[in-house]
Amino acid sequence: MSSTKKIALFASGSGTNVANIIRYFRGNDRVEIVLVVTNKPDAGVISRAEKLKIPVKVFDRKTIMETDLVNRELKMLHTDLIVLAGFLLKIPSSLIKDFPDRMINIHPALLPKFGGKGMYGMRVHQAVLEARETKSGITIHKVNEHYDEGQILFQAELQIREGETPESLAARIHELEYLYYPKVIGDFLFSDL
Repeated sequence: MSSTKKIALFASGSGTNVANIIRYFRGNDRVEIVLVVTNKPDAGVISRAEKLKIPVKVFDRKTIMETDLVNRELKMLHTDLIVLAGFLLKIPSSLIKDFPDRMINIHPALLPKFGGKGMYGMRVHQAVLEARETKSGITIHKVNEHYDEGQILFQAELQIREGETPESLAARIHELEYLYYPKVIGDFLFSDL
């Protein structure tokens, strides 16, 4: 088996985290980004990945949830790790079984608070502020069959400022994501977790 670790990135949105991760590992001969998977044919992540010369595959919800086409594609590419970066579909159990403990996600809050079905993007930041929390942050965790319940690998937090809005909080959380997610991915790839 090759000493190069191969990563597939899953995203549903604009793909800023995907682009950040791709750039982070550029020039690292121990890591190769082999594929970007999206479930949205109009997702911004497609053009970002193509500009960075990373292959993209679009799989619709039915294909992801009811077939093993994604699983076969990832196995054919000898994928070592699946990284979710704003991927909004629940991961099918067949994919979790085929890649046990080899799938991680980032969540824009301090789990176990503000996680679960429907808690993504601006909804999370709105909920944090409505609950009058004094801090928020990011959680990077393994993926299991339940939304946002996998083993926590890393958390970083920030203090919520007076007059914070969901938009200002989102921008600050994104900065934490860009700073820490690629590093944690690298640490995870070369650890025995």
